[in-house]
Amino acid sequence: MPTALPQIELPRLLTVQEIEAACHKSGPPPLDRYFRDAPELTLEKMFFPLGFPLRIRTNSPEAMRQCDLRWSHFEQKFETFPIESHIHVVETGSLECPPEPQHWFTENLMVMVADGNNFCTGQFPNGQTRMIVATSALAHPLYFSRHFLDVGPALHLGSRLTTPIHAACVAIDGRGVMLCGDSGAGKTSLAYACARSGWQFLSDDSTLLLFGETGRRVIGNCHNVRFRPSAADLFPEIAGKPITPRMSGKTSIELATESMPYINAIYTAHADFVVFLNRREPGFADLRPYRKDVARYYMRQILFGTSETKAKQYAEIERLLTAELLELRYQSLDWAVERLERLVREGR
Repeated sequence: MPTALPQIELPRLLTVQEIEAACHKSGPPPLDRYFRDAPELTLEKMFFPLGFPLRIRTNSPEAMRQCDLRWSHFEQKFETFPIESHIHVVETGSLECPPEPQHWFTENLMVMVADGNNFCTGQFPNGQTRMIVATSALAHPLYFSRHFLDVGPALHLGSRLTTPIHAACVAIDGRGVMLCGDSGAGKTSLAYACARSGWQFLSDDSTLLLFGETGRRVIGNCHNVRFRPSAADLFPEIAGKPITPRMSGKTSIELATESMPYINAIYTAHADFVVFLNRREPGFADLRPYRKDVARYYMRQILFGTSETKAKQYAEIERLLTAELLELRYQSLDWAVERLERLVREGR
């Protein structure tokens, strides 16, 4: 079995052709026969992650309970055809957490395999995700939610209904500032620093540009903030909070914004500014124009799906790139928050 596709830094990611070649060479395991023998799905419920309809079908009350915990606080915002996630839960005698899944992508299919009892397929055109998971996965809710529950909405929202942008987003009076940068650039820390200073908080790491809009309206998950453990050095109020596992073996401190009454969470904003973060220049602080071609390439990196979908997403990115593009070089969070506020309120 090949290794998981790596997290590759700019300017290089695998092309679709390279991924298809890797799949052809090693190939994900055939899974159809497992689904034919899987437990019958007897439970059904509708949820609305980020406002989009998602129909969950499962044979497990515990899986449905964890879906409730994950998505019950979202309200319906859109009348789109429902995404489907089928969760077949099989009994195993072990309570050991399964390994991190490995992924294969082609133009219209994703296959994800952790082991022989925990795997998932997602088909981009029809909005359906099917998975078999063991009771051992459900015994580790953070693992189950991050690696399996979130897959369906992420795949289909990110390939049929929205264009995902690797960015945090905050706003003043609905005027949004998207904060972009590589992993570790400080997007979450700066977004949270803005929010605790009175800004509106929309998202900490992923912001979605809606299809079919004429402006630059974006949405995000305003209900949670995920910090790196080192953020406790910057924000004393999160020190001592439980550290939880994340994708790719990372750890985080994940907090619900409803537990922080000083955070003004909003669901949507208009993206007026796109700001790339740069903390690589010690002792030098500035806000300057940013190159559109670099921003375009950065935003296209995480896209997946059919060629038709990508063409739509490329067009949506071009619309977003009509916002003012800037680079923020900084070391002090307080200075960065003040400088961004002056940008939004005074336009400079």
